[in-house]
Amino acid sequence: MEQKIILEMKKISKTFPGVRALTQVDFKLRKGEIHALMGENGAGKSTLIKVLTGVYEFDNGEIMMDGKKIVNHSPKDANENGISTVYQEVNLCPNLTVAENLFLGREPRKAGFIDWKTMNKKSKDLLKSLDIEVSPTVSLEECSIAVQQMIAIARAVDMQCKVLILDEPTSSLDEEEVEKLFVLMKKLKKESVGIIFVTHFLEQVYAVCDRITVLRNGELVGEYEVEKLPRVQLVAKMMGKDFDDLADIKGDRSFDSEKQEAVIEATGLGHTGTIKPFDITFHKGEVVGLTGLLGSGRSELVRAIYGADKADSGQLKVNGKTVKINTPLDAMMHGMAYLPEDRKRDGIIADLSVRENIIIAMQAKRGMFHLMSRKEMEEAADRFIDLLQIKTASRETPIKSLSGGNQQKVIIGRWLLTNPEYLILDEPTRGIDIGTKTEIQKLVLQLADEGKAITFISSEIEEMLRTCTRMAVLRDGKKVGEVEGDDLTQEKIMETIAGGETTNE
Repeated sequence: MEQKIILEMKKISKTFPGVRALTQVDFKLRKGEIHALMGENGAGKSTLIKVLTGVYEFDNGEIMMDGKKIVNHSPKDANENGISTVYQEVNLCPNLTVAENLFLGREPRKAGFIDWKTMNKKSKDLLKSLDIEVSPTVSLEECSIAVQQMIAIARAVDMQCKVLILDEPTSSLDEEEVEKLFVLMKKLKKESVGIIFVTHFLEQVYAVCDRITVLRNGELVGEYEVEKLPRVQLVAKMMGKDFDDLADIKGDRSFDSEKQEAVIEATGLGHTGTIKPFDITFHKGEVVGLTGLLGSGRSELVRAIYGADKADSGQLKVNGKTVKINTPLDAMMHGMAYLPEDRKRDGIIADLSVRENIIIAMQAKRGMFHLMSRKEMEEAADRFIDLLQIKTASRETPIKSLSGGNQQKVIIGRWLLTNPEYLILDEPTRGIDIGTKTEIQKLVLQLADEGKAITFISSEIEEMLRTCTRMAVLRDGKKVGEVEGDDLTQEKIMETIAGGETTNE
């Protein structure tokens, strides 16, 4: 028998200045089902959730709850309509007790005062009914993140929610904590609560969900039953690839790693909570791609190597010698360079000039007692403005005035000035025009030909196939394989991301 539809969103569109975030998106949630909402970065998942919960107003479309049209102007409206959200960052009050958090804003009262005895008893009964093992009188900050999330869920359930939205709830949980959360989700499912599960973990979707809705570029790709959608096809739908027309556009660059020296060798390197222990080697003259879906651990892997997240397991060798990298400065001293994923937050120093942004890493490497002369700075800036064809009025122009692509070139120039042996490029071409993308790809190949070891991370598989000699595949915070030689195709990479499934299942 078809389950009753509890929530339906029809033809939802949302535009921000200059950006169409959602276009005519449909979404259905049934009573007592766990429904995964999936898509890569920028797919529109968060916008759809914020439209549903009244954080954003939508341009057109309609939302129905139990067949009645509703409009939520705020999260409070959404709560009153039976829609509750639990975010990855738990938005409760850590300084209050568990019971106070469960009944915040709706405390039971007697003669105008809070009835603590009743509140603690009700809390105890509620927690017991959901098999959450915690005392109602302990302070929330004493509880683990997993327990805090369960308390947030318990609060939503006690407020009679019909729709529970779990937005990336498992990102900071270990496997045992995830399992406990799943037990609670299944219990709520039996009690006819409809659950929207926003996640990027494939394994978890197939472990607990009934249906999947996939969004891409603000549009609905489709709704699928989990058991009828092989993982490899889910990966293809999220990435916008069709197995009927997978083009193998790999370049001709062949690379024999056995003939080249290893620059970086990581063995069992890991950082608790971000990337599970991994082994990987990068050789001179080699471009190694890191691929996987959003949240797979690509950036986390290089951050552990570079000391941006200090590794707490394993060892790292640079040019055959075991080294300890505690900070990015240690990494720089060992000939490493890192262009981060978010150039605005972690890359450019917006109020400084192009010249100052180019020389800053070199100056840090030299130390405060060996300052670069003004002449050295100007020559270095001019050299890289010329070499990388950076479009700027002058070397003294504030970097914030440049286009995204030219800002990216400045940061590349910054690192090339330090003459690194190992260069990490995390999404170096994201958000920049086609012409500049091509220039950066050519530069990567040129640097490899000069003997530099390069790690290249991109969400665009085609781009990596053009530039990489080998690709390491990550899934759910773990390195799960490497693809090279004749296997370096989109099809093989997607199979590896999906967990070894083939396209003809």
